[in-house]
Amino acid sequence: MKYKFKTEPYEHQLEALKRSWDQKEYAYFMEMGTGKSKVLVDNIAVLYDRGVINAAVIVAPKGVYKNWSEREIPAHMPDHVLRHVGVWNPAPTKKQKIQLTKLFEVTDDLKILVINVEAFSTKKGVAFVEKFLLTHNALMAIDESTTIKNPKAQRTKSLVKLALQSKYRRILTGFPVTQSPLDLYTQAEFLCVDLLGYSSFYTFQNHYAKVVSRSMGQRTFRQVVGYQNLEELTEKVSQFSYRVLKKDCLDLPDKVYQRREVELTPEQKKIYTQIKDYAIAELDSQEMVSVTSVLTQILRLHQVVCGFVKNDNGEEQEIKNNRLEELLKVLEEVQGKTIIWANYQHDIKRILKKLQDIVGVDAVATYYGGTPEEERQPIIDRFQDPDSNLQYLISNTQTGGYGITLHQASNVVYYSNNYDLEKRLQSEDRAHRIGQVNKVTYIDLISKDTVDEKIVKALRDKLSLAQEVLGDDKWKNWIG
Repeated sequence: MKYKFKTEPYEHQLEALKRSWDQKEYAYFMEMGTGKSKVLVDNIAVLYDRGVINAAVIVAPKGVYKNWSEREIPAHMPDHVLRHVGVWNPAPTKKQKIQLTKLFEVTDDLKILVINVEAFSTKKGVAFVEKFLLTHNALMAIDESTTIKNPKAQRTKSLVKLALQSKYRRILTGFPVTQSPLDLYTQAEFLCVDLLGYSSFYTFQNHYAKVVSRSMGQRTFRQVVGYQNLEELTEKVSQFSYRVLKKDCLDLPDKVYQRREVELTPEQKKIYTQIKDYAIAELDSQEMVSVTSVLTQILRLHQVVCGFVKNDNGEEQEIKNNRLEELLKVLEEVQGKTIIWANYQHDIKRILKKLQDIVGVDAVATYYGGTPEEERQPIIDRFQDPDSNLQYLISNTQTGGYGITLHQASNVVYYSNNYDLEKRLQSEDRAHRIGQVNKVTYIDLISKDTVDEKIVKALRDKLSLAQEVLGDDKWKNWIG
């Protein structure tokens, strides 16, 4: 395909674009780390250049949607494509309101609205998108389309209805089936109600699921007990989708880095600001600021970002936060064994309890200071056994970052980071070492405009945090 790309596509990305660029509806079922975002950006650019669209609506979960405006579009949209990007906010600032208003100006530039999927459960969000679609020839895309797999959810109903007013439609996800093959129905319905051949979820269910009637007291209900005709379903889905797995992409780099944003709750923001203001006053009062004192303040702020704070007695108190919820969303999008690195024992215990409730006690284990010595090697052996059902290993880099081999994992999630560069590099190499046959995806959970973001940036840039905060009041850039 001849096109002036801003970033050169990999072979599998080019193949995805060739198959889909002029299709009215298409699904990119591409595993996390294979670059489906770039394919969509290029598809939008090609259609805009051909004069068939003048706008796009990109829908994504809260933890992802700002990545589109801040990273994916600037990184991959060709420079010759003049565009204006507006990011949805239900209560916009004056500047944000101007950006959203410009989406409706009659100009030749490409208008792109980036909006979180949760907004489609609100009348305000639905009304704004409807107005946008009615005034533009738009492509509408849902990133992580399993967020609309529930046919009863209001956001699903809203998006399926709004899709009818768009000229082109795309869905993107690594794994379209997270619980059952029935997950496919509303994802395909968003693209086009005719794709699977059923205009009702229940007729679709009756054909592909084995359903029996049950009674509980006076209540009667129908329960799915199995599935059928799945080869037929697979064939139908293949007609409008392209499947890509990391293990099949020989052209991908060995390490693929992803970022997921975690929004602070109002309670976190309030406590974070209080501690930040105190830290600045405390450090400003010192004649000579030491690395230790700066790192201590950074640590306190980082703990708040992760969802807890220590009181004057040294006791940890939970703060309402979104981090664990975002982790669970990430784990739904990946397949295979996964290492979860968490910096604090508080986080490790919380993650362990939640995952045990969801996947069972045998599917998750820990490897940290609180793990008895006699249990550690058996846990590693189980995790390294491809036939074992131990899927998630939760560890901290202080204990698990050195000397052990975990190459059965092809996914590594940093729930929270240690700001020691050596520990980060060592922990990355637990999975990426001799014996690894897959590409490894590293996913950082990050809260924007906090020390969390600055720590990860320093680690990614291979910078020592201790050196970074020294000299010329650099610490103020970190704390402030």
